[in-house]
Amino acid sequence: MLIDNHNRVINYLRLSVTDNCNMRCQYCMPEDGVIFSTSKELLSWEEMFLLATAFIELGIKKIRITGGEPFVRKGLMDFLHRLATVDGLEDISITTNATLIGEHIDALKKLNILNINVSMDSLDKARFNAITRRDYFDVVLKNVHQLLQNGFNVKINCVVMGGQNTDDIIPFINFANDYNVDVRFLEEMPFNGHSKGFDGLEWDYVKIMGLIQSQFPGIRRMQSAPSSTSENYTIENRKGSFGIIPSFSRTFCGTCNRVRVSAKGELQTCLYTNESVSFKKLLSENPDTALIKPFIYAAIQSRFKNGFEAEEKTAFKKSMSLIGG
Repeated sequence: MLIDNHNRVINYLRLSVTDNCNMRCQYCMPEDGVIFSTSKELLSWEEMFLLATAFIELGIKKIRITGGEPFVRKGLMDFLHRLATVDGLEDISITTNATLIGEHIDALKKLNILNINVSMDSLDKARFNAITRRDYFDVVLKNVHQLLQNGFNVKINCVVMGGQNTDDIIPFINFANDYNVDVRFLEEMPFNGHSKGFDGLEWDYVKIMGLIQSQFPGIRRMQSAPSSTSENYTIENRKGSFGIIPSFSRTFCGTCNRVRVSAKGELQTCLYTNESVSFKKLLSENPDTALIKPFIYAAIQSRFKNGFEAEEKTAFKKSMSLIGG
């Protein structure tokens, strides 16, 4: 079992398999994009499997595959087939923009990888295309419906941006009811995309909740796991649910149970810090989980207490696409 220096059990790994993406979302990266890693800089699939196995042997129970966009990297499905065989791993989930997932739905279902988070920031085609700087709305909506029809547990993640998509909040609440899905609204993060920085947030979780409450009576709070980043709710006589993730306000930091590994093999123990431990060289020189695990354990013992401490002691400048969200 992995227990950090603040006595928190760490059992959840967010594993980025690529920093590349076929979208250019405003909140994720600047308009001119970022410099993506070369194939030589990325962990190979074998190195990624060894690292994931080391984490599982230390007590990680859940791995979420992230990016960039995971499905842009060739070999992902082969990696998932292999990862699904590792003893001790209880859940594999994926965060995706759903542009490329369609052809893999049957294979994912056979692997029992059924928990899919879809980043989708508008139900209006014009707004969607403006936010993503790409014209993928129709294919994303089609693939979301296909996932639902095939019994996947789909969560829609919508980053709320003032002046961009606040008019989508109520339509997403109705979408949750119409299709019996979970929709989660995220506070915008102060990273190097469209965001205005740590002092520029207007639509925080209080304002998002206030808008929903003004339109829908009978909102009931759901029981959530202590480590949940989302406050989740149902609405009386309506299907589905909605949640609000205070990713800017960071009310969940005290119960954080997760760490992140970038596609380049950088272990990041807090989302809000530049500090990381690089496993790329270590894995190439010592491809053995027994040799990797002490370095993982040591990193877990030097975690920041919360995102505010991390922000105070480090200057965060990475794009969301480079750290896997």
